[in-house]
Amino acid sequence: MKMQDTMSVTVIGLGYVGIVTAACLSSRGILVYCHDINPEKLSAIRNGVSPIYEPGLEDLLRNAVMNGRLRVVEDPAEGISRSSYTIITVGTPSLSDGSADLSQVFSAAETIGKCLRSLNQRHVVVLRSTVPPGTTIGPFMNILESFSGKKCGLDFGLCFNPEFLREGSAVEDTLNPDRIVIGCIDQKSGEELLSLYRALHQEQLPPVIMTTPTSAELIKYANNAFLAMKISFINMISRLCEKLPGGNVDEVAAGIGADKRIGPYFLKAGLGWGGSCFPKDLRALRRIFLEAGLKPHLIDATIEINDGQVEWVCRLLERELSTLSGKRIAILGAAFKEFTDDVRESQAIRLANRLLNSGASISIFDPAATINVSKVLDGKVDIAKSIDECLENADAAVIATPWPVFRSLTPEKLREKMKGKIIIDARRIIDPKLFESSEFRLLILGSYMESRRE
Repeated sequence: MKMQDTMSVTVIGLGYVGIVTAACLSSRGILVYCHDINPEKLSAIRNGVSPIYEPGLEDLLRNAVMNGRLRVVEDPAEGISRSSYTIITVGTPSLSDGSADLSQVFSAAETIGKCLRSLNQRHVVVLRSTVPPGTTIGPFMNILESFSGKKCGLDFGLCFNPEFLREGSAVEDTLNPDRIVIGCIDQKSGEELLSLYRALHQEQLPPVIMTTPTSAELIKYANNAFLAMKISFINMISRLCEKLPGGNVDEVAAGIGADKRIGPYFLKAGLGWGGSCFPKDLRALRRIFLEAGLKPHLIDATIEINDGQVEWVCRLLERELSTLSGKRIAILGAAFKEFTDDVRESQAIRLANRLLNSGASISIFDPAATINVSKVLDGKVDIAKSIDECLENADAAVIATPWPVFRSLTPEKLREKMKGKIIIDARRIIDPKLFESSEFRLLILGSYMESRRE
């Protein structure tokens, strides 16, 4: 029998990483047991319905449930007792001091440890949640050993295996990753996890980096911090471009991105980064530096620049409208990026709250995130069902998420709905040539902004 026909995995924690991991593993013939503490999420998955918006995920999920390769378990012990691997993908949100909240990770370790106590076969525990360096071989391993009564390495395997998924392309990133990083407690554990990845990727196994759990944990934090830093860097340059006649940050980004030492990725200027990973991971890494007695200069600058992008858009609006009080602002986009419904730490949501605090009224539209917007802004803003509804009687409009549908905005379309003539393209997706001879004032972040016309 082929390896992938005999392998079985339990996934604990069915957020973005967990549900995508489970669906992709099961799509390659691996039996997956899924567990989460949220009963509504389990019910949806049991019916083949994805709890999140992610391109390509629901088809994979539906097929996996129908063919019996993906099974929901309300008791994680049911899955652990029947599988060779347990993958932990629970959340590690920020605490008030910026450090990572590891309570869900430790709770999962306790549950797994209790199950390991009664297991007679070899089992590999794989931690994928983002945790501070030293967690896997420290408190996490100690909890496993304490509740199992067994010795890590000798009686069960243990690895830290960071994920590098991008929301909006998480399925593709899981099935075709740039690399696999395995931080293993010993060589045997690493080889056992590698065999699972060989079953998943078969002949297309990507480069594999074998290292210690501590280095793997730091790789994850450093990876996200570096990507966020690239975005903040180009946003810093974009502010200068706005002051220089002929300045265009996209052309600058293309010029430096052509240098192979820099590369073209994550050099898209705009409103800034957000989501469930970058903000919390940079806060956590900053805290790790401080606890080590080191100064996180670059991390602080990265965060400061990002925070300043929202404030800059507010200042532009106030400059153009003379005041924000009593003005109606249309915000196009709410998710932190396109092709997702995730509004966690979205710059668009931060912008809406900042404008509300200045006395403006807000209408907001997002093609995918309406339900999630209602959870964080319901009662404070008008949540529109269409672009036209969002633009109705607006004094100004801001493109806050680069959904492709917003590229279709033209002076003719805006003229029909808007009261005012101010457009801020905070994601650089509008063709400025369409507005050259119109009465609209189009301000594009990262492009030269002429003095206000009187």
